[in-house]
Amino acid sequence: MTKEAHTLWPSEAAVSDVVGRLMEFWGFKRNMGRIWAVLYLSVEPRSAEDLRETLKLSSGAVSMTLSELLRWGVVRKVWVQGERKDFYTAEVQLWRMISRVFSERERSEIKFAIEAFEEALAELDVLKRSDDAKTRERATLQYARIEQLLELSRLGQKLLDALLATAKLDAEPLVRFLLGREKSPSSSHVS
Repeated sequence: MTKEAHTLWPSEAAVSDVVGRLMEFWGFKRNMGRIWAVLYLSVEPRSAEDLRETLKLSSGAVSMTLSELLRWGVVRKVWVQGERKDFYTAEVQLWRMISRVFSERERSEIKFAIEAFEEALAELDVLKRSDDAKTRERATLQYARIEQLLELSRLGQKLLDALLATAKLDAEPLVRFLLGREKSPSSSHVS
């Protein structure tokens, strides 16, 4: 790649920074968002060295970040004819990418919360039958409030399951329709 290809346009730098900030907000490393965004906006696959030079990161940081992005399925290795090094591209179907993360991360957190709330309710159920009035009062109040948290978690699980069920289909045309947008250039086909 030429030196010019290693320089981000202002729009690329801005988007890379914003996606990095969003990823950090959601508990991922900022560089995961930055590298993914650069790949997402790239016309051609990029090598780890290209990404290192473009984003001014260490080789180790790029390597570790690419490994994590590969594990999450949001980037993939591609073969470039005549090249020995690995090249990478971003997952461009945003709905598929988001649903994969939700499926692996949020689903397990909701399941954990439901199990913890159910265990707490079982313990409180015993305390609600205590001979001590203050213990019964405290246990009854906590039981009712944890029951609400459990109901909310179960609702969240149902919503997430429904959301992920739509990911089996390509939901992007529906999203574009609902947002009132035309087909994106990357999804148009030449007949």
